[in-house]
Amino acid sequence: MYSNQKDSIVAWYHSFFEGLPQSAWKLSQNEIQTDLEADFLWDLLDLQEEAQVLDIFAGYGRHALPLARLKARLWCIDISREACEELTISSREEFLGIQVMCNDFLEATLPPAPLDAAYCMGNSFSFFDREHMQIFLAKISEALKPGGKFVAHSSMLAESVLPHFQQRTWMDIGEENEKIHYLVNSEYDVLNGVIHAEVTYFQSGNQQSHQIDQHIYTLSDLKNLYLEAGLEIKEVFSEIDGEPFQLGDEQIYILAEKIS
Repeated sequence: MYSNQKDSIVAWYHSFFEGLPQSAWKLSQNEIQTDLEADFLWDLLDLQEEAQVLDIFAGYGRHALPLARLKARLWCIDISREACEELTISSREEFLGIQVMCNDFLEATLPPAPLDAAYCMGNSFSFFDREHMQIFLAKISEALKPGGKFVAHSSMLAESVLPHFQQRTWMDIGEENEKIHYLVNSEYDVLNGVIHAEVTYFQSGNQQSHQIDQHIYTLSDLKNLYLEAGLEIKEVFSEIDGEPFQLGDEQIYILAEKIS
């Protein structure tokens, strides 16, 4: 997955989030759900106006934009140049002052001032093997002030994925001329806890394929990794209405706090 030539980290996600995959991700989002999630983050992170907030893998800003409209000060980082350009334009058009950093989070220089909160939505938690997950969580912890909160969302925990694992999935996203079809062929590497998948997107005669790796952790694994980084998990939910997470739930929201 990674190559350390010239001290740089090269991973599949460096080139994944452009073109059809990026379009498919946007088409799969629901504006009402996004607004509800933004309100959920505002409350769960205990944000106030002028709060300094880090959006990790921000994409085109589906959460950052509504939070910035509520007067939080957003620092956003994403690997996709396409997404970063779109977020930068949206922020400028609304005079929101969002700071956009286009880089791999593992390599990026984060804001110098301690932050009030951070969040990572989507399935980005599955990008990293254990070594790089430790680096990932440590960077988040170092960026937060004592007592600062961190929310992570994923649908790739072992408790969610393994009870319903499918080797082959076909899905359609969007409508009419915008519709994108995609096929996922997956294999679970039981020894290393990784799903190796080939994802192929189709739209109007165009085709784009990628090989991706999704690292699968149990919630207990994450609890221990969080603690090593100085973060303590406080609550886990399966829905933004506060429903507790249980085995077989399709997604998880994890609230953690930096240990003082």
